[in-house]
Amino acid sequence: MEQQNTTIIYLNERPLILCARQKDIPGDYKDAPVCPTPDAGAISHTLKALEAGEIPAAVFVQADTQRLLAAIKGHFEEFVAAGGLVTNPEGDILLIFRKGKWDLPKGKQDDGESLEECALREVQEETGLRNITLGEKITETYHYYPLKEQKVLKHTYWYNMLFHGTELTVPQIEEDIMDIQWIRPEHLGKYLKFSYKNIVDVFERAGYNN
Repeated sequence: MEQQNTTIIYLNERPLILCARQKDIPGDYKDAPVCPTPDAGAISHTLKALEAGEIPAAVFVQADTQRLLAAIKGHFEEFVAAGGLVTNPEGDILLIFRKGKWDLPKGKQDDGESLEECALREVQEETGLRNITLGEKITETYHYYPLKEQKVLKHTYWYNMLFHGTELTVPQIEEDIMDIQWIRPEHLGKYLKFSYKNIVDVFERAGYNN
């Protein structure tokens, strides 16, 4: 998640926080080990430790966070994706159930496709909903996952979306989506206990109090 001068990368649900200044470190991570201006060796060692679960979190502090982020991306194959936080006129929130977790619809950007086009297409394909209007960008998230012999860093752009149709949801089974639910905001916390930290970040940035 990006927040002002802070970016969070999740490696197996363990956060690596990139900050421009010490005072930008989020309160939840004040006790995490801090490495100022990490060199290549420190980056490699920390990424491996987080991936292996040897440490619960880590913080890098460097004034040029974009340069630091680029150095970290060099350790991965980056996939760019986009998705949506879909609501309906009643204020219900759409969640999908995939691989044992509650998630938001998203997917990889195709060649020649804008991020906005990707976000709408993926949401439509994964949910079966067609009458969706794209809103403002919410945030960007980063998370790692292994794919065959690759180490992938998924960089996802998230958008607000509004569903204004009458069609029923149709889970895209070939994408391992087993269920889709419309959730009242007051019940959201019960579902996010069984979600991913980057998805929780999206809801926080969208203004939901979980």
